[in-house]
Amino acid sequence: MSRQITFHRAHNPVTQSLKKWSLILCCACTGQQVMAQENTDEIVENLIQLRGQVEDLQAELQILKAEHTQSMSYLNTRKTELEANIDRKQLQIKQSQAEMIDLQEKIKDLGADSEQMIPDVLAMANDIQQGIVTGIPFKYQERSSVVDDITRDLQGRKITAQHAINRLWAFLEDEMRLARENAVYSQTIELNGEQVLVDVAKLGTVLMYFKTRDDRYGQAIRSNNQWRFELLADDTQAQAVAILFDSLKKQIRQGYFTLPLNLQTQG
Repeated sequence: MSRQITFHRAHNPVTQSLKKWSLILCCACTGQQVMAQENTDEIVENLIQLRGQVEDLQAELQILKAEHTQSMSYLNTRKTELEANIDRKQLQIKQSQAEMIDLQEKIKDLGADSEQMIPDVLAMANDIQQGIVTGIPFKYQERSSVVDDITRDLQGRKITAQHAINRLWAFLEDEMRLARENAVYSQTIELNGEQVLVDVAKLGTVLMYFKTRDDRYGQAIRSNNQWRFELLADDTQAQAVAILFDSLKKQIRQGYFTLPLNLQTQG
């Protein structure tokens, strides 16, 4: 008689534990792969954004470089014009001084009271007066009246030709000082058809800016051989002139200033 023997597989705890940990490790690896993929995608996206920002900054930098180059070219042109105007004014004064020296020598030869020299002295006074008219409108009445007084006294024979020459020479020395000086003064100007007392910042005998009592800023502008005073509508330009006034009042007479320019080069 045969006997059937049935074997039952026993549950092995070690085997079950290994299967459990294998499953956990498999899940962990899968999770790490997913996280790594997400991190990679995020890094790529950040790199794309940063690359775009870099390109934008490079484009902006190129624009700023072009604007800077254009500004420097404009400033160099204006600087050349200013230097030319200064040289022209100084040359005019030196020529007047040379002519006066020549007149002084002629007066010595002909005599201090020589009537023959009066026309030449009057012509010299007229040339100086023309220089005042064409120059910046700084205290025009005061400066012009000095030459007018000399002319009137000479025409009225109140002074000799030699005396007139000496007075004109002293006046030209004052003009030379004004040509070298940067300072703030007070004077009356015509603004919008009215006489207004303002502070003026005079830069040599080339540029002139003004400040009203209610803190408005402007500049003297030359066009068609005429000078006029205009207020600055641009806030940035007005602020630049305000810095100039503040510096000059603090005795800072040299330095780098960005100023509005509106010049007509004289022929």
